[in-house]
Amino acid sequence: MDVDAYLARIGAARPAAPTAAALRELHEAHLLTVPFENLSVHLPERIVLDEDALFDKVVRRRRGGFCYELNGLFGALLRELGFSVTLLGARVYGGGRWGPPFDHLALRVDLDEPWLADVGFGRFARDPLRLTACEPQTDPEGEFLVVDAPDGDIEVRLNGEPAYRLEKRPRQLSDFGPTCWWQATSPESHFTQNVLSTISTPSGRVTLAGDKLIETVDGKRAERELSDAEKVEAYRVHFGIDMNEAPVLGSFPAPGLRPFPN
Repeated sequence: MDVDAYLARIGAARPAAPTAAALRELHEAHLLTVPFENLSVHLPERIVLDEDALFDKVVRRRRGGFCYELNGLFGALLRELGFSVTLLGARVYGGGRWGPPFDHLALRVDLDEPWLADVGFGRFARDPLRLTACEPQTDPEGEFLVVDAPDGDIEVRLNGEPAYRLEKRPRQLSDFGPTCWWQATSPESHFTQNVLSTISTPSGRVTLAGDKLIETVDGKRAERELSDAEKVEAYRVHFGIDMNEAPVLGSFPAPGLRPFPN
Protein backbone atom coordinates (compact mmCIF):
# COMPACT_ATOMS: atom_id res chain seq x y z
CA MET A 1 0.00 0.00 0.00
CA ASP A 2 1.11 3.54 -0.76
CA VAL A 3 0.53 4.81 2.77
CA ASP A 4 1.61 8.36 1.96
CA ALA A 5 -0.95 8.58 -0.86
CA TYR A 6 -3.70 7.30 1.45
CA LEU A 7 -2.76 9.78 4.17
CA ALA A 8 -2.73 12.59 1.59
CA ARG A 9 -6.20 11.48 0.45
CA ILE A 10 -7.60 11.98 3.95
CA GLY A 11 -5.41 14.96 4.84
CA ALA A 12 -3.69 13.25 7.75
CA ALA A 13 -0.07 13.16 8.92
CA ARG A 14 1.75 9.88 9.46
CA PRO A 15 1.53 9.15 13.20
CA ALA A 16 4.76 8.68 15.12
CA ALA A 17 3.30 5.66 16.91
CA PRO A 18 0.05 3.63 16.98
CA THR A 19 -1.71 5.35 19.86
CA ALA A 20 -5.32 6.08 20.79
CA ALA A 21 -4.79 9.76 19.94
CA ALA A 22 -3.41 8.84 16.51
CA LEU A 23 -6.34 6.49 15.88
CA ARG A 24 -8.77 9.26 16.77
CA GLU A 25 -7.10 11.71 14.37
CA LEU A 26 -7.06 9.23 11.47
CA HIS A 27 -10.66 8.19 12.16
CA GLU A 28 -12.00 11.74 12.09
CA ALA A 29 -9.90 12.70 9.06
CA HIS A 30 -11.33 9.74 7.15
CA LEU A 31 -14.92 10.61 8.00
CA LEU A 32 -14.43 14.23 6.93
CA THR A 33 -12.94 13.38 3.51
CA VAL A 34 -14.23 10.01 2.28
CA PRO A 35 -17.99 9.73 1.73
CA PHE A 36 -20.19 6.79 2.56
CA GLU A 37 -21.84 6.12 -0.81
CA ASN A 38 -23.47 3.36 -2.84
CA LEU A 39 -23.03 4.86 -6.31
CA SER A 40 -21.29 1.76 -7.67
CA VAL A 41 -24.52 -0.18 -7.24
CA HIS A 42 -26.35 2.18 -9.60
CA LEU A 43 -23.69 3.20 -12.12
CA PRO A 44 -23.17 0.14 -12.08
CA GLU A 45 -19.57 -0.73 -11.22
CA ARG A 46 -18.02 -3.96 -10.07
CA ILE A 47 -17.37 -3.96 -6.32
CA VAL A 48 -14.27 -5.99 -5.54
CA LEU A 49 -13.35 -6.75 -1.94
CA ASP A 50 -9.63 -6.70 -2.55
CA GLU A 51 -7.29 -4.20 -0.91
CA ASP A 52 -5.63 -3.17 -4.18
CA ALA A 53 -8.98 -2.62 -5.89
CA LEU A 54 -10.33 -0.69 -2.91
CA PHE A 55 -7.20 1.47 -2.78
CA ASP A 56 -7.62 2.29 -6.46
CA LYS A 57 -11.25 3.28 -5.93
CA VAL A 58 -10.95 5.29 -2.72
CA VAL A 59 -7.47 6.79 -3.01
CA ARG A 60 -6.60 7.03 -6.71
CA ARG A 61 -10.13 7.65 -8.02
CA ARG A 62 -11.15 9.63 -4.92
CA ARG A 63 -14.41 7.81 -4.38
CA GLY A 64 -16.15 6.51 -1.29
CA GLY A 65 -18.00 3.25 -0.72
CA PHE A 66 -20.00 1.32 1.84
CA CYS A 67 -18.88 -0.55 4.97
CA TYR A 68 -17.03 -3.48 3.41
CA GLU A 69 -15.01 -1.13 1.24
CA LEU A 70 -14.33 1.73 3.65
CA ASN A 71 -13.65 -0.25 6.81
CA GLY A 72 -11.85 -2.96 4.86
CA LEU A 73 -9.42 -0.44 3.41
CA PHE A 74 -9.12 1.67 6.58
CA GLY A 75 -8.24 -1.49 8.51
CA ALA A 76 -5.45 -2.19 6.01
CA LEU A 77 -4.11 1.36 6.45
CA LEU A 78 -4.10 1.00 10.23
CA ARG A 79 -2.15 -2.25 9.99
CA GLU A 80 0.43 -0.58 7.76
CA LEU A 81 0.82 2.07 10.46
CA GLY A 82 1.45 -0.53 13.17
CA PHE A 83 -2.01 -0.90 14.69
CA SER A 84 -3.41 -4.29 15.71
CA VAL A 85 -6.69 -4.59 13.79
CA THR A 86 -9.41 -7.26 13.68
CA LEU A 87 -12.31 -7.31 11.24
CA LEU A 88 -15.63 -7.99 12.94
CA GLY A 89 -18.99 -8.92 11.45
CA ALA A 90 -22.13 -7.20 12.67
CA ARG A 91 -25.90 -7.39 12.33
CA VAL A 92 -27.53 -4.00 11.76
CA TYR A 93 -30.75 -3.09 13.57
CA GLY A 94 -33.45 -1.51 11.44
CA GLY A 95 -37.19 -1.71 10.87
CA GLY A 96 -37.69 -3.34 14.26
CA ARG A 97 -35.45 -6.33 13.57
CA TRP A 98 -31.85 -7.47 13.31
CA GLY A 99 -30.30 -7.93 9.90
CA PRO A 100 -28.35 -11.02 8.80
CA PRO A 101 -24.81 -11.94 9.85
CA PHE A 102 -22.12 -10.03 7.89
CA ASP A 103 -24.65 -7.23 7.35
CA HIS A 104 -21.90 -4.84 8.39
CA LEU A 105 -18.12 -4.80 8.80
CA ALA A 106 -16.50 -2.90 11.68
CA LEU A 107 -13.00 -2.79 13.16
CA ARG A 108 -11.59 -3.73 16.55
CA VAL A 109 -8.33 -1.93 17.25
CA ASP A 110 -6.32 -3.20 20.23
CA LEU A 111 -4.14 -0.67 22.03
CA ASP A 112 -3.96 -0.29 25.80
CA GLU A 113 -7.61 -1.30 25.59
CA PRO A 114 -9.86 -2.42 22.69
CA TRP A 115 -11.46 0.27 20.53
CA LEU A 116 -14.25 0.16 17.97
CA ALA A 117 -13.39 2.03 14.76
CA ASP A 118 -16.03 2.48 12.07
CA VAL A 119 -15.71 4.83 9.08
CA GLY A 120 -18.28 2.96 7.00
CA PHE A 121 -21.71 3.26 8.62
CA GLY A 122 -22.96 6.63 7.43
CA ARG A 123 -23.97 8.54 10.55
CA PHE A 124 -22.05 6.97 13.40
CA ALA A 125 -19.44 7.94 16.00
CA ARG A 126 -17.01 10.66 14.90
CA ASP A 127 -14.42 9.22 17.31
CA PRO A 128 -13.51 5.58 18.00
CA LEU A 129 -15.48 4.03 20.87
CA ARG A 130 -14.09 2.18 23.88
CA LEU A 131 -15.32 -1.40 23.55
CA THR A 132 -15.07 -2.21 27.25
CA ALA A 133 -16.59 1.00 28.61
CA CYS A 134 -19.67 0.54 30.78
CA GLU A 135 -20.71 4.19 30.79
CA PRO A 136 -22.26 6.20 27.93
CA GLN A 137 -19.74 7.76 25.55
CA THR A 138 -20.47 11.28 24.33
CA ASP A 139 -19.63 12.00 20.70
CA PRO A 140 -20.43 14.84 18.26
CA GLU A 141 -22.92 12.45 16.62
CA GLY A 142 -24.73 11.56 19.83
CA GLU A 143 -24.47 9.39 22.93
CA PHE A 144 -23.18 5.86 22.42
CA LEU A 145 -23.42 2.89 24.74
CA VAL A 146 -21.63 -0.44 24.38
CA VAL A 147 -23.31 -3.34 26.20
CA ASP A 148 -23.07 -7.11 26.37
CA ALA A 149 -25.53 -8.99 24.16
CA PRO A 150 -26.68 -12.64 23.92
CA ASP A 151 -24.25 -15.31 22.66
CA GLY A 152 -21.24 -13.24 23.65
CA ASP A 153 -21.94 -10.46 21.15
CA ILE A 154 -21.54 -6.73 21.75
CA GLU A 155 -24.41 -4.33 21.11
CA VAL A 156 -23.75 -0.72 20.19
CA ARG A 157 -26.53 1.80 20.84
CA LEU A 158 -26.89 5.38 19.62
CA ASN A 159 -29.08 7.71 21.70
CA GLY A 160 -30.67 4.71 23.38
CA GLU A 161 -31.54 2.86 20.15
CA PRO A 162 -29.70 -0.23 18.85
CA ALA A 163 -27.33 0.48 15.96
CA TYR A 164 -25.72 -2.91 15.43
CA ARG A 165 -24.59 -6.07 17.19
CA LEU A 166 -20.97 -7.16 16.82
CA GLU A 167 -19.64 -10.70 16.81
CA LYS A 168 -16.29 -11.17 18.54
CA ARG A 169 -14.92 -13.78 16.11
CA PRO A 170 -12.11 -12.43 13.87
CA ARG A 171 -12.97 -12.33 10.17
CA GLN A 172 -11.19 -11.96 6.83
CA LEU A 173 -12.31 -9.44 4.20
CA SER A 174 -13.27 -12.31 1.87
CA ASP A 175 -15.79 -13.56 4.47
CA PHE A 176 -17.99 -10.57 3.62
CA GLY A 177 -18.06 -11.31 -0.14
CA PRO A 178 -21.40 -13.15 -0.37
CA THR A 179 -23.28 -10.58 1.73
CA CYS A 180 -21.62 -7.73 -0.18
CA TRP A 181 -22.87 -9.31 -3.41
CA TRP A 182 -26.39 -9.54 -1.96
CA GLN A 183 -26.29 -5.93 -0.74
CA ALA A 184 -25.21 -4.71 -4.19
CA THR A 185 -27.59 -6.77 -6.33
CA SER A 186 -30.71 -7.88 -4.45
CA PRO A 187 -33.93 -5.87 -4.98
CA GLU A 188 -34.53 -6.43 -1.24
CA SER A 189 -31.32 -4.64 -0.25
CA HIS A 190 -31.74 -1.02 0.86
CA PHE A 191 -28.62 -0.20 -1.18
CA THR A 192 -30.43 -1.06 -4.40
CA GLN A 193 -33.54 0.84 -3.33
CA ASN A 194 -31.88 4.25 -3.03
CA VAL A 195 -28.93 6.28 -4.33
CA LEU A 196 -27.04 7.72 -1.38
CA SER A 197 -23.93 9.73 -0.62
CA THR A 198 -23.25 11.22 2.81
CA ILE A 199 -20.26 12.77 4.55
CA SER A 200 -19.45 14.35 7.90
CA THR A 201 -18.46 18.01 8.00
CA PRO A 202 -16.81 19.97 10.83
CA SER A 203 -20.21 21.48 11.68
CA GLY A 204 -22.59 18.66 10.73
CA ARG A 205 -23.32 16.51 7.68
CA VAL A 206 -24.18 16.69 3.99
CA THR A 207 -26.31 13.98 2.37
CA LEU A 208 -27.54 13.51 -1.19
CA ALA A 209 -30.33 10.95 -1.11
CA GLY A 210 -31.96 10.46 -4.50
CA ASP A 211 -32.89 13.97 -5.68
CA LYS A 212 -32.75 15.52 -2.19
CA LEU A 213 -29.76 17.42 -0.83
CA ILE A 214 -29.80 17.61 2.98
CA GLU A 215 -27.38 19.89 4.80
CA THR A 216 -27.12 20.02 8.59
CA VAL A 217 -25.06 22.86 10.06
CA ASP A 218 -24.78 23.31 13.83
CA GLY A 219 -27.99 21.34 14.31
CA LYS A 220 -30.00 23.27 11.71
CA ARG A 221 -31.29 21.14 8.83
CA ALA A 222 -32.10 22.38 5.33
CA GLU A 223 -33.10 20.33 2.31
CA ARG A 224 -33.98 20.95 -1.32
CA GLU A 225 -34.67 19.02 -4.51
CA LEU A 226 -31.96 18.97 -7.18
CA SER A 227 -32.10 18.57 -10.94
CA ASP A 228 -29.83 16.00 -12.61
CA ALA A 229 -27.33 18.71 -13.53
CA GLU A 230 -27.37 20.05 -9.98
CA LYS A 231 -26.77 16.56 -8.60
CA VAL A 232 -23.64 16.16 -10.72
CA GLU A 233 -22.36 19.46 -9.33
CA ALA A 234 -23.32 18.48 -5.77
CA TYR A 235 -21.35 15.23 -6.05
CA ARG A 236 -18.30 17.26 -7.09
CA VAL A 237 -18.63 20.10 -4.55
CA HIS A 238 -19.72 18.19 -1.45
CA PHE A 239 -18.23 14.73 -1.97
CA GLY A 240 -15.29 15.31 -4.32
CA ILE A 241 -16.73 12.88 -6.88
CA ASP A 242 -16.46 13.83 -10.55
CA MET A 243 -18.94 12.23 -12.94
CA ASN A 244 -20.57 13.10 -16.24
CA GLU A 245 -24.08 12.17 -15.16
CA ALA A 246 -25.84 11.25 -11.94
CA PRO A 247 -26.45 7.57 -11.17
CA VAL A 248 -29.91 6.27 -12.02
CA LEU A 249 -31.91 4.28 -9.46
CA GLY A 250 -32.68 0.74 -10.56
CA SER A 251 -29.76 0.16 -12.93
CA PHE A 252 -28.91 -3.09 -11.10
CA PRO A 253 -28.08 -5.86 -11.55
CA ALA A 254 -25.62 -5.54 -14.41
CA PRO A 255 -24.80 -8.74 -16.30
CA GLY A 256 -21.88 -10.45 -14.66
CA LEU A 257 -21.76 -8.02 -11.73
CA ARG A 258 -19.91 -9.71 -8.88
CA PRO A 259 -18.69 -7.74 -5.88
CA PHE A 260 -15.95 -10.29 -5.11
CA PRO A 261 -13.31 -12.01 -7.25
CA ASN A 262 -14.25 -15.12 -9.23
